[in-house]
Amino acid sequence: MLSQQHSSQNMLSIKRPSQSPTDSLSPRYRAGKATATASQRARKPLRDSPSTPSRRLERRQRTGSGSSPEKKKSSTSIVTISVGPERRLFAAHEDTLCTSPFFAAACSRAQSQSPSQESPHKRISISLPDEQPEILSCILEYLYKGDYTPRAIYNRHRDTWELENTGVDTDGQTTNATIFHQATGSLILRDTAVYCAAQKYGLEPLKRLALRKQGLHSGIQCSTILSSARYAYAHTSDNESKLRAHYLALIIRSRSTFKRSGTMQMEMEKGGKLFFDLFVAMCNHMDDLAAAKSSLA
Repeated sequence: MLSQQHSSQNMLSIKRPSQSPTDSLSPRYRAGKATATASQRARKPLRDSPSTPSRRLERRQRTGSGSSPEKKKSSTSIVTISVGPERRLFAAHEDTLCTSPFFAAACSRAQSQSPSQESPHKRISISLPDEQPEILSCILEYLYKGDYTPRAIYNRHRDTWELENTGVDTDGQTTNATIFHQATGSLILRDTAVYCAAQKYGLEPLKRLALRKQGLHSGIQCSTILSSARYAYAHTSDNESKLRAHYLALIIRSRSTFKRSGTMQMEMEKGGKLFFDLFVAMCNHMDDLAAAKSSLA
């Protein structure tokens, strides 16, 4: 992969500041089993060993009827991607990038708009002015490696998923769990942004992976949870419920913390579909509790 690397989840906990009655939760969630796409590598053309002409012919027939190396090289064209308002540059192999339907269509448009090129190494350029470099870096890492840093590791002894080589900062928050999103002007969970990008780029396995990894963080502030929930609602469709439901369940299970949060009060006063859905989910939760209680009576 030719790209710029950036360092950077089902248990979330929120640290309570010493002077304000907010932010302390540790619910546990489970997400669906994530599947990762395999790394795609361009195959190098085989060299003919110094053998008889008949053996060379047989080898060519087995490897594709004597197809020329130049045609194989054409499938490894480099795509240049300009990202964000600062137009930071990334590069990736066309074959790898085009496993995403979004990028496959973008490459097709770029080639149709550019003059025909005889060179086997075609020059393809794509512009993503609204994307963040940190998020595209995660997307490219996933396309090449099937995961993105930090990797999700299954601990067989504890029967749990963990994040590889992660710790906590001085506030008790998982390191590199958040990014500053320039468009919203707030901190959000990086895995939420990756999930929304995966939906945009048509990468369903990456969505499942990001949802799993999101629940493996700890020490996340209420304000970050709420800003991430708003981001999720703004960047997912109404019929895409998994990420939204994740946040609704988190807030309901940690209601004793959120009801004391000043940030929660301010966000509710702003309103939005998030809080109507939260009201409906809370009502359903109360109905379930009442039904369970009556069944035991």
